[in-house]
Amino acid sequence: MMRGEFKYSLDEKGRLMIPARVRNEILGNALIITRGVEKCLWLFAPEEWKRIAGSLLDSTSLFQEKARLIQRRIIAPAQDIEIDRSGRIGIPSTLRDYAGLQKECKILAIQTYIEIWDDETYTGYLDETEAQFKEAAEAIGNKLAE
Repeated sequence: MMRGEFKYSLDEKGRLMIPARVRNEILGNALIITRGVEKCLWLFAPEEWKRIAGSLLDSTSLFQEKARLIQRRIIAPAQDIEIDRSGRIGIPSTLRDYAGLQKECKILAIQTYIEIWDDETYTGYLDETEAQFKEAAEAIGNKLAE
């Protein structure tokens, strides 16, 4: 079970260190990287990606416009990457561009997947969604109290 928030820098070749605590939770050195819903990247272990991509494809039809949109935005850009001996991943330039990754990145380990954000973009996202977060936290808190 992965968890944590980390700040690391992209190197000049577009590589990013995966924190040791997170790497220790990953079986093997292979990951799948793709676009996230927000301006971030998602990383999955191959078996988790297979489950998610399979669920998306099984629950939609290529004849549904919204399904094609999801398939094009999440499934199509997915790429296999490896964690090198130094614990880094090379992020493909198309995905770096999508997420607006500059130098400083925020890495979020969230149970079964990892998010990578440009640090400044992530800070802006937190500020913009503060009210929504408070509403969601209250709603979840109310459910937990039942």
